[in-house]
Amino acid sequence: MSDPSLLVLASLAGGDKHGYAMMEDIEQFAGIRLGPGTLYGAITRLEEQKRIKPIASSDRRQPYRITAEGQAHLAQTLQQLSAIVKTGLTRMKHA
Repeated sequence: MSDPSLLVLASLAGGDKHGYAMMEDIEQFAGIRLGPGTLYGAITRLEEQKRIKPIASSDRRQPYRITAEGQAHLAQTLQQLSAIVKTGLTRMKHA
């Protein structure tokens, strides 16, 4: 799965992070290195959808937090993906 928005939400589900920390986290758990344009494009879309929000920081880096709406969307999407994976694995056993 390489949907940047989903990867950002999954990263932020583990705690607040700034962009570079998200890139590192995503690479670690998904094996995918998002470029800055892809990452910040996803962050912008997620902010517009109210799924993440910036939080105050004294650092020059801007941290983000997943919102309740973002958590609900992530949970629903992961449930759908889980059903797809389960079906695919079951069908592969019979192939």
